[in-house]
Amino acid sequence: MRQKIVAGNWKMNQTIDTAGTLLNEIVALHAQLEHSSKVTTVICPPYLVIPSCAQLLSGKDGIFCGAQNCHNEDKGAYTGEISAEMIATAGSQYVILGHSERRMYFKEDAIFLKKKVQACLSHNLIPIFCCGEIQAERESGKHQEVVEAQIREALFSFTADEMLMLVIAYEPVWAIGTGLTASPAQAQEMHHFIRSILQKQYGSAVAEAIPILYGGSCNAANAEELFSQADVDGGLIGGASLKSADFIAIISAAIKTSNL
Repeated sequence: MRQKIVAGNWKMNQTIDTAGTLLNEIVALHAQLEHSSKVTTVICPPYLVIPSCAQLLSGKDGIFCGAQNCHNEDKGAYTGEISAEMIATAGSQYVILGHSERRMYFKEDAIFLKKKVQACLSHNLIPIFCCGEIQAERESGKHQEVVEAQIREALFSFTADEMLMLVIAYEPVWAIGTGLTASPAQAQEMHHFIRSILQKQYGSAVAEAIPILYGGSCNAANAEELFSQADVDGGLIGGASLKSADFIAIISAAIKTSNL
């Protein structure tokens, strides 16, 4: 059975000082949760916070540090970039790749993302690979075609064993930061579709083992209903991960639905 995962993406928020306060709040509340081992919790702060985050979380069960992005090369003349090797040695275990904001603002394409996934795997980092459609693609009925192309072009050159190291996050771009949310039925439909294309490429055993997270304005109020869907294995959480009580409530919803 796939374990539920709740990953908090802090984006470009929090200073070193405020991040420390938020991290301590989350850790303290997480320690009070019953059955927290049923859910993998990941916190993805800005790069500057990763070392202190990793140190604070070291040795704590079920809660890990991640990064929000990485470059595809280990070193070189790439001013301003951070490599997977640097992230790994700083203490992270997960990396978000292909987030819609990276695709939109930094024009990241499938070829670049494939290289990033390979870089992460080379350093034993777990990629959280994002995919999703914009509103016009949803309204024109091309949402499945778009998501399949994003996955196929970036991931389907990897072996089955490599794919088993990945987490996929479906993020309907039209629901990020807009207040809109895919209905549980819409989320389940797309998650099931993603699992079906993984099954066609890699077989049922691999497809059933890969966690698929929902990443479109998931919050404390809707998390339980979303996580109750058969193919929704948790969430990639944005704004709600910046409020300790809300983030813990989402983790609690994941715990509650972990046996469904």
